[in-house]
Amino acid sequence: MNMDEQMREMAASARQASQELLKVASRDKERALVHLARLITANREAIFAANARDIEAATARGMDAARIDRLRLTDATIESMAEACRFVAKLSDPVGEIESLRKRPNGLLVGRMRIPLGVIAIIYESRPNVTIDAAILCLRAGNAVILRGGSEAFHSNQALGGLLAQAMEEAGLPAKAVQLVPTTDRAAVKSMLNLDEYIDVVIPRGGEGLIRAVVKDATMPVLKHYKGVCHIYVDACADQDKGLRIVHNAKVQRPGVCNALECLLVHKDVAAGFLPRVGERLGRDNVVFKACPRSLPLLGDKALPARDDDFGKEFHSLELAVKVVDSQTEAQEHIATYGSHHSEAIITMDHDRAMRFLREVDASAVLINASTRFNDGGELGLGAEIGISTSKLHSYGPMGVRELTSTKFVVLGEGQIRE
Repeated sequence: MNMDEQMREMAASARQASQELLKVASRDKERALVHLARLITANREAIFAANARDIEAATARGMDAARIDRLRLTDATIESMAEACRFVAKLSDPVGEIESLRKRPNGLLVGRMRIPLGVIAIIYESRPNVTIDAAILCLRAGNAVILRGGSEAFHSNQALGGLLAQAMEEAGLPAKAVQLVPTTDRAAVKSMLNLDEYIDVVIPRGGEGLIRAVVKDATMPVLKHYKGVCHIYVDACADQDKGLRIVHNAKVQRPGVCNALECLLVHKDVAAGFLPRVGERLGRDNVVFKACPRSLPLLGDKALPARDDDFGKEFHSLELAVKVVDSQTEAQEHIATYGSHHSEAIITMDHDRAMRFLREVDASAVLINASTRFNDGGELGLGAEIGISTSKLHSYGPMGVRELTSTKFVVLGEGQIRE
């Protein structure tokens, strides 16, 4: 069997499994997820052994520190995956919900019923925990899923995939509802992206290059985000102590992720007082500032003159672009030009300015006096996320269980006919 035939067989069996999932009771899906949590914690040593093989190979290939950080599994990651299983199991099952039921003049009751998307393909890089997060969210929403992780996490993903298969089998769910592509051959992705008769949507998670390649080749809809260029605007009416803590957290806590701060905008009226504190506090954590001419002398010895391409750049490291602006309007225009519709925040004690920022800034999450790091499915109460969509069709922001469903019209009649 060649690669095209193998992928077609996987997709066709996923389509069949998606139909079988429509008959599965919510409690059976819950049981599978709770059992999976137990399997993950019970098999942590085997998971670590598989992950160590991937880390060793990645290090030998010279993979950068940010990507190795995303690849590495720890005790905390294992517990997080298990807790995500338990949390998602407790979530309300959206499938079958009828919304907005209303009575028409002719007596018909018209509403919308929540339904699974069908078959979802996930193509992702580095993070092995995506294998679990993606599978459990798709399963809870009644979707079949085909998972294709990056070659750098192959052994980790196969170990987790084995536990998924075991949980499905022991819970009596259709085995082909969760499948991992069993090869690192890139031809498998090319084949899969042509199977729109079986696969309803593809979700890529990874670098901008991966996502653009998927968008270019896919024959089915793509839910995507290209990158996370996140801004914080410190307003003239900001609480500067709060602002400093928020800026530090957004940049330093985990600089290699998509909701990390990449550009700081500071109103001219507070720049002279605020930016030296930023330079001193973040400088202690080895942040290098790419500073505009007005901010450069205020940030200390770790500041370098910004180049044009430093604005709009996703650094994925301890680097931060900084710009002094004359007004909120200028800050918002900068965000509109250089932002990526991911996460944008304002630090201000002025209600009207905060509400203006909420209304006018276009991003999947807009925050007031809070770190951009909160644009995350777990932090926003979704339990886990399959990704953060920065396109508005059909979801905007972190995608949890509900975002992996659609709706169909349902019509309840008593013999009505159209005149």
